[in-house]
Amino acid sequence: MSQHRASRSRFRRRSAIAVSALAVLGGAVAIGLPSANAGQPAANAKVQRSLDALVDDDGFPAALASVRDKNGHVRNYTAGVGDRKTGSKVPVDGQVRIASSTKMYTAVVVLQLVGEGRIDLDEKVEKYLPGVVRGPGGDGRNITVRQLLQHTSGLPNYTQTMPEFSKWRHTYAGTYDLLDMALKEKASFAPGDGWEYSNTGYTVAGLVVQKVTGRPLGEEITHRVIDRIGLRHTYWPDAGDQTIREAHPHGYASDKPGDPLVDATEVDPSWGGAAGQLISRPSDVNRVLTALMDGKLLKPAQLKEMRASVATKGLPDGWRYGLGLVEMKLSCGGVAWGHGGDFDGYENRNGVTADGRAATVAVTALPSSLKSAEHVNSALDTALCAR
Repeated sequence: MSQHRASRSRFRRRSAIAVSALAVLGGAVAIGLPSANAGQPAANAKVQRSLDALVDDDGFPAALASVRDKNGHVRNYTAGVGDRKTGSKVPVDGQVRIASSTKMYTAVVVLQLVGEGRIDLDEKVEKYLPGVVRGPGGDGRNITVRQLLQHTSGLPNYTQTMPEFSKWRHTYAGTYDLLDMALKEKASFAPGDGWEYSNTGYTVAGLVVQKVTGRPLGEEITHRVIDRIGLRHTYWPDAGDQTIREAHPHGYASDKPGDPLVDATEVDPSWGGAAGQLISRPSDVNRVLTALMDGKLLKPAQLKEMRASVATKGLPDGWRYGLGLVEMKLSCGGVAWGHGGDFDGYENRNGVTADGRAATVAVTALPSSLKSAEHVNSALDTALCAR
């Protein structure tokens, strides 16, 4: 939800848009239950063509997707190359940096704590972090926890002040460093008086979780989300860990649009923090989405709060924002719920429908144009709607 690419618009989805050895190059591979989609060759072909087009027409080095039908059958797809230097195949269901999809996990932890009576959504941030949020960018005495998660706090987005990718990629940034960057800027609006996508709100939410639980957000996400539903391929990188642990496609980035792409696989993920630090596989993201909607992560009252969406500014028509969750209209009718993410080297879009269909599509560079960004959104729509 970020603006069409500028060098300082990190980890935001574009508001102008909206916002393995088993791999078969350019082909689809069924995993787990190969016969699950045997009766849907047309649908499978549609999904594969959408990924092929992202590589052939839009220039992404690789595209990969995992699609889960309403009966829980999974099919994975790849296109392109996993490493431009060697020409290696794209690992099926490879790990990627999921960037702002992390916000969904952060919001789940906050809402679990709400359900436990340890956080009040409509309490001021000041109660949990006295004196911490102070500056031209905002005042914690006037901002509620709900507004942090809903992007209605007015806190300026710290990624707007970040240097070029080549200058920050191997530099560690602490949580308070990110917050200080934002608070030096002017607030976007008074709390509650507008909507603007801001990673800073989630930085603060992560600090609230740490204050209430006495443990870092990464540990709480691991305990409360990853371990709870048995994810084996999702993790919060340790401080200083710039690698991706399992089989993965390489990611690519440049400082400016049009500049040659460089390998951006290894970066310091601390710049994402509570807003975008997680690494996962597309199929694991789908498992989180379905577990969320099945009530395995939140109590009904908290899931209702998460899905209480508001109008946004700059997202596609009909898209609304809840608490770390985006409501997206589908071309086949109805809506999907999810939260995509952008991180130099990787972009993903994901969603789950009311009947349990889920999909995650990832590419290995940020879009170079508004049109190519829209095509990633369309690939998700195809994955969820293809019949």
